[in-house]
Amino acid sequence: MTKHGLSRRLTLTTAIALALVSSGTAHANDGPAPAPPAPPTSGGKHGKDIYASATYSHIKVRQVSGPTGGKRGALSSVDVNWKPPACWYEPVFTGQELKDFVDKNDGDGDVGIHESWYGKGLWTDHYQDGKPETNFDDEQSTAEGYKDYNIGKDGYFWRSVAPDESDPDSWDCGKIMFWQDANVVPKVDHAPTPEMLAEYAYNQVKVPDTEIELKPTTKSTVNLPTWAWLDKGTFREIKVRAELPRTNLYAVTTAKPVALHLDPGTEDATTYPASGDCTINDDGSIGAPYEKGDAGQTPSCGITYLHATNGTPYHLKASITWQVSWEGTGGAKGDLPDGTFDTTQDMNVQEIQAVNR
Repeated sequence: MTKHGLSRRLTLTTAIALALVSSGTAHANDGPAPAPPAPPTSGGKHGKDIYASATYSHIKVRQVSGPTGGKRGALSSVDVNWKPPACWYEPVFTGQELKDFVDKNDGDGDVGIHESWYGKGLWTDHYQDGKPETNFDDEQSTAEGYKDYNIGKDGYFWRSVAPDESDPDSWDCGKIMFWQDANVVPKVDHAPTPEMLAEYAYNQVKVPDTEIELKPTTKSTVNLPTWAWLDKGTFREIKVRAELPRTNLYAVTTAKPVALHLDPGTEDATTYPASGDCTINDDGSIGAPYEKGDAGQTPSCGITYLHATNGTPYHLKASITWQVSWEGTGGAKGDLPDGTFDTTQDMNVQEIQAVNR
């Protein structure tokens, strides 16, 4: 789709970029953008203004409890079909801020995820002089124009946001930037909610590395159990708060460790328990440390290897399962898919020869 007064969006995979074209003309992007005729020269973080790009979100995320030091990583959802929101709308400018933005950037910037306007006249026509525009997400729907950027009115211009504009689902948020009175969340599809903020924060949860304590520490022996454990306090609940400025929306996403799963890296092994799932004890520890005299005992969490490695170690994978829930504005709450984070350790296994006389 191409219509008068719109300009084609040019994107780069490694930078947020805007390609300058002749003032006063633009195109809406209804599919993958063609290769630009020349490298972009402005826009995004590396150009005039970070707020020019609809890949920039104002959502603020911070960890409010749980461990913060050491090696950490992001959770992987156990539900392979689940993913955080691809797009949403959020307040970006007051009327005066939009006017200042247009003046500062000479009218170059995103009016939506897949729609950019280049040329100051496009912005002044619609947001200053009241000229209607066709909504990009619905060519049968007309967006009424505004007078003088609604300066003096209490509210904000809302714009669609997509962390990854190459995601096909980001096309679901196609409305051009629109006005909403203050203290009101617009009644449109993909408007922000506490649950959406919780889903957004899911990928911001950083959990500690899962390297476990082992006995023996350097080399296991065929047919003798290797004990595995994690000391108490190593794994604690992690809470991450996400809030959207200029709304009263927030969510606290909580990740709670619930189990350790051991994958010995070979079928020639026995795990304890048989499922390989070691539960977390009431004090936050997992399994039980090896004590002198436990050699003949079966560990509550551990592995017995049945064959030696012969120079090539087994890759023992220890995965922690994190139960994820959230609560937010107005007492809203719910659950998100469990997440996992794993670490792989090399395991050398020796075979002790006995001499019979």
